[in-house]
Amino acid sequence: MTGWRILFMGTPEFACPTLQTLIERGEHLVAVVTQPDRPKGRGQKLMPPPVKELALKHGIPVLQPHKVREPAFIETVLAFKPDVVVVVAFGQILPKALLDIPPRGCVNVHASLLPRYRGAAPLNWCIINGERETGVTTMMMDPGLDTGPMLLTRSTPIDGTEDIVSLHDRMSVMGAELLAETLDGLKAGSISPRQQDDSLTCYAPMLKKEDGLINWYRDASSIHNQVRGMAVWPGAYTFLGGLLLKVFRTRIGGGTGLPGSVLRAERGIFEVACLNGSVFIEEVQLAGKKRLDAASFLAGCPITAGTLLTSGTDEGVPA
Repeated sequence: MTGWRILFMGTPEFACPTLQTLIERGEHLVAVVTQPDRPKGRGQKLMPPPVKELALKHGIPVLQPHKVREPAFIETVLAFKPDVVVVVAFGQILPKALLDIPPRGCVNVHASLLPRYRGAAPLNWCIINGERETGVTTMMMDPGLDTGPMLLTRSTPIDGTEDIVSLHDRMSVMGAELLAETLDGLKAGSISPRQQDDSLTCYAPMLKKEDGLINWYRDASSIHNQVRGMAVWPGAYTFLGGLLLKVFRTRIGGGTGLPGSVLRAERGIFEVACLNGSVFIEEVQLAGKKRLDAASFLAGCPITAGTLLTSGTDEGVPA
């Protein structure tokens, strides 16, 4: 326990293990800042962010500003007199006026090995780009986008079968552990911030719906990585007979054929040709239907070899 007054800023499930760790350490959490409740589901019911639910469960005051740069919010934070601000996947860029408030700075937990993969979706793009290693970095925040001096890093391998779901869960726990180690090091004065080398950076932008569209005129490993990296949202997808077909799980095969053509669709085997090699589709969801494994899907939706999966535009034309 540091004994510092800590203001925590975070929003999604990824931030919850870090907040939980701070609670369990007995840290003095003066408040939690998170994004406003958002409408979700078919009924568009307002739902609280996971971080808000956790904070309220432990009786911690919760602030939900629409914009953190508003003068009224800055004044509110000043009134809490935080020694340090801890930020994990909050969702807004913090203005300099806010960064300057805590005397011990704003410490961010970022889900990549900085300076690689600055931006909103580092875990997704690590998988999509076929990286074999990733990690978490703690850093002192500045007004830039993930550009501040680094404090500590911890790396981990990415298995070729791991998708964004399992990687997200592992990294959220790793980030919590590294943040605790970082706070202890800052308290002891044993950590020296290191400037990032901007020449080594790459950007991990927020995912868009169209990023999920599978282009079968790519190699099998690229399509497999796309499926793994987008398993939660937006989901990799193609079109079968004009109907959207989401693809949640694949493995790489060695078949050959016209890209997008079904090579086998029998006895639970659903193999589709790519530009180089093929992929075995193992879990799918056809528009308006349930998410199913390949065997169950083929039992209810028989497909013949030679059927073409497309981009939804002109069949057989590279997208």
